[in-house]
Amino acid sequence: MKYIQLILLFVTFSLAISCNNKTDNKITNPKDYNAYLNIDKNISLNNSLSEYSFWENKLIETPNQYPYNAKLATANSTIFQLTGNIKALKEAEQNLIIANEKVNYTNAGYLRSLARNYISQHRFKEALSLLKKAEENGEKLQLTQFMLIDVNLELGNLQAVENYLTEVKNFKSFDYLIRLSKYNDHLGNLDKAIQYLEASLEIAKSSKNESLLQWNYTNLADYYGHAGRIQDSYNAYLKSLELNPNDSYAKKGIAWIVYSYERNPEEALRILDAVTKENAAPDYHLLKAEIAEFTRNTEVKNKQIDLYLAKVKDTNYGVMYHKYDVLLYAEDASKFQKALEIAQQEVNERPTAQSYDLLAWSLYKSGEKEKALKISENHVINKTFEPEAMLHTAYILKANGRVEEASEIKKELLGAVYELGPLVEKELKSI
Repeated sequence: MKYIQLILLFVTFSLAISCNNKTDNKITNPKDYNAYLNIDKNISLNNSLSEYSFWENKLIETPNQYPYNAKLATANSTIFQLTGNIKALKEAEQNLIIANEKVNYTNAGYLRSLARNYISQHRFKEALSLLKKAEENGEKLQLTQFMLIDVNLELGNLQAVENYLTEVKNFKSFDYLIRLSKYNDHLGNLDKAIQYLEASLEIAKSSKNESLLQWNYTNLADYYGHAGRIQDSYNAYLKSLELNPNDSYAKKGIAWIVYSYERNPEEALRILDAVTKENAAPDYHLLKAEIAEFTRNTEVKNKQIDLYLAKVKDTNYGVMYHKYDVLLYAEDASKFQKALEIAQQEVNERPTAQSYDLLAWSLYKSGEKEKALKISENHVINKTFEPEAMLHTAYILKANGRVEEASEIKKELLGAVYELGPLVEKELKSI
């Protein structure tokens, strides 16, 4: 009899866990996106590879034609976006350096292209320096000003961002609206950010430019997710995949909905398995590791973290994954110092609230709670509304005895559980 009771108890416990892991919030349908998983042909990639081969042969025939280097860089950049192959991005950089050197850094278009490459590599200060030269040149000045908005926003130079937004103000301009949207998102004005991005979508539709449409849909999908509009987010990701069936970012977005909102980790991993076959970006492995942790599969979690670490050992990545490195090393007592060093480097190179948050978090995890609080008070609190930074701040406040303030942040974060993920939902209860 006791044996039967134990079985019944186990079944009840298993059902309880199952109910905790999955919700009734069903939005996605595999029939909507299965056709985009495990696609044999990548038409966009094949076109870019053909483009690269064409200009490579032209350059071999006439080695002094440096404009061909710029054409090669364009193809390289597209290959990187489609595959996550870091070598393609670095090769694009080398081709753009050659083109710029040939004209002694006097061509604004080449300067912008190299700056765009540096932005992709998170080398924002170098990008800013190039864009300043392009600004002095004056050729197609507004294009340079738009990029100056991007870089200054990444560097936390908000006054410069506001100044340039005033210079290029035009509510009928796609380029202006998407920058205005990003700026409002940075300020925590999510409703306005969505409003401006929806306006830019209408312009993109009228232009019939598929690359603009794809970009717009994926970014709008992200914003909808932040706002809790999960159905709208899902639909926007699907729209992007209609335009480009190999859009890895959109597939990752759907995987997040399946995991974080629907609490279906197995299906999320199935989607991500397809993504990692077509895109080599290291951070996909960290998402897989998080999902594995949620399912209490330590073996898979450790394997995915090892895969991430193996990839980012490639020096070509430079500082691109420093944020992820800090968050990962901060969880390992043997690597606290490494986390601190990288976080300090991030602050030196990019003194934003997010960078200071990484430094404060590293200090907190290494036991320096007072120092962590000082950093948070001076550089993070009320300076960023990113849920992850707010979560870190709540921990730091509580550790320093400021429990009421931590509880207030906790209340705000309860509305951002979808964005933070299921693992954080459990953590919030302990704050």
